Amino acid sequence: MKTPPLPDLRPAAPRKLLLAASTGGHLAQLVRLAPGLGATDDSLWISFRNNQSESLLDGRNVLYVPYIQPRDARTVAQAFRQIVPAVRAGGFEAAVSTGSALALAALPAARLAGVPPLYIESVSRTQGPSLSGRLIAGLRVAQTRTQHPSWSGGRWGVHPSVFSTYESVPRRERLPERPRLFVTLGTIRGYGFHALLDRVLELGIAGEDTVWQLGDTTPRVDLPGTVHREVSGADFERYATEADVVITHAGVGTVMCLLDLGISPIAVVRRRSRAEHVDDHQQQLAQLMRDTAIGHAVEVEDLDRTVVLAAAGCAVNRLAADPDMAA
Repeated sequence: MKTPPLPDLRPAAPRKLLLAASTGGHLAQLVRLAPGLGATDDSLWISFRNNQSESLLDGRNVLYVPYIQPRDARTVAQAFRQIVPAVRAGGFEAAVSTGSALALAALPAARLAGVPPLYIESVSRTQGPSLSGRLIAGLRVAQTRTQHPSWSGGRWGVHPSVFSTYESVPRRERLPERPRLFVTLGTIRGYGFHALLDRVLELGIAGEDTVWQLGDTTPRVDLPGTVHREVSGADFERYATEADVVITHAGVGTVMCLLDLGISPIAVVRRRSRAEHVDDHQQQLAQLMRDTAIGHAVEVEDLDRTVVLAAAGCAVNRLAADPDMAA
């Protein structure tokens, strides 16, 4: 089946879109990109239900599908069957996904219904496409774009990076001698990040005013302060903005949320060798943060008091979105 041609996706030509993304960084990016794609208020969002999606998509038209574990073909097929009727009944002019596994369900469903599909690879993929991106490009399911011109070409066009809309600036307020911490590990299922907890404790920088969001990292009794498995979007913003320093994993969703709050985070890389993620792609986001001087990205062993104090002295400005984001 020939892929239908994409319309001119610009805010000057608003149109009803199907917008699909897995929770985490994929959804955060799509929310940031949607205005530049011309998405109207009656566009349909497809994602998994959790605190992040309920917060980001509050008041929008949403179809929630069951969570898809990384590289789980069975649940991709289940989501595809759930999405197909919604696409056929929706009257959409285009379908856009920023991944990851949910793109493998939503974009084929859109193409089957004659809706032009577009896949925008995650900004964290600085060296080449993800597995989802490779499958979509290889099978010619949709038009494909990267946010990094360095590896564009062939089937991969270029889409402006979401990171181009931020700049780092000094903080003007005086900081306390021991910065107050918010440590948030993201909510990716099946992967803990005990190495980061161990490092924070080893540095002796956590105190009774520290707040921890552990996600799928097993709770521990040796963490001083207040410990949560997962917090609401409103509480996340409150804890982050009340802290002097936010330490997180190098997940693009959490990092972008913090940047939008004006926070210069410390992003610590999860490693596959420690069973902290399915692969080592977080290193690519860390390198991007270093290259753009947005936030502070380190390996676990490089997290130290110097990095903490540097992050405490920085803030982030959010720039106006590029009106030609879909050019």
